[in-house]
Amino acid sequence: MSWFESLVLGLVQGLTEFLPVSSSAHLRLTAAFSGWKDPGAAFTAITQIGTESAVLIYFRKDIGRILAAWSRSLADRTMRKDPDARMGWLVIVGSIPIGVLGLTLKDQIEGPFRDLRVTATMLVVVGAVIGIADRLAARDEKGGRHRAPKRRKALEDLGVKDGLIYGCCQAMALVPGVSRSGATISGGLFMGYRRDAAARYSFLLAVPAVLASGAFELKDALESDHVAWGPTLFATVIAFASGYAVIAWFMKYISTRSFMPFVWYRVALGIVIVALVTAGVLSPHAAESAG
Repeated sequence: MSWFESLVLGLVQGLTEFLPVSSSAHLRLTAAFSGWKDPGAAFTAITQIGTESAVLIYFRKDIGRILAAWSRSLADRTMRKDPDARMGWLVIVGSIPIGVLGLTLKDQIEGPFRDLRVTATMLVVVGAVIGIADRLAARDEKGGRHRAPKRRKALEDLGVKDGLIYGCCQAMALVPGVSRSGATISGGLFMGYRRDAAARYSFLLAVPAVLASGAFELKDALESDHVAWGPTLFATVIAFASGYAVIAWFMKYISTRSFMPFVWYRVALGIVIVALVTAGVLSPHAAESAG
């Protein structure tokens, strides 16, 4: 991997990780359209440590309170009623599905799931799901001629059942094209949560899963002779900087704006990929593998 490739891929990772468009799909597609080798699951997982570091810094006050309250709740059972302590436990509960499926489906994630036909299908299908969830949320928020606006849930309303559902939505993002934020935020909207609440829990829920995945891949990478460490670390720094900027923008955007621009973008990109693969212009296995 060249330094230019690492710059571009780091930017792609940071710019798309938190938007509902699938960062793994865009990393794969960037490599395929550029004629580069697929950066691979290890590169993706390590650069995600950069983007999750942006989450840790942006939400540092929230995360600090949650960790402090959760730690105290280990010894003091009465503390488990504290909202921050509950959130700590719910993040753990919500992380179970992706942990189990990530280990169980590791070979599929690094193999068949990276087929561009799968990626294109997920872009279109999950895009439609996000669009429906967005419309339902907008209807509740605005109300109607004979119906008052409906109160949508805040994070304080989150329980174990909803936490597990969020976790299952997050686990879907193991398939390129799904999008971690897209799946979890739309899942939250379907369950009746506010846009900002769904996004905030989505970002918090991603922290343990992504850091654990990054650490797991980092361990394997340290034992490998095929990792270009300089470019990979450079891409991780770029992903951190661009990712932080995107979080700050996205949290403001979703408070007043619709997800529909992302929906139309996903659907259009998926259709283009299908057309190119069908016409033989692009191989469904283009850019494989990172080696």
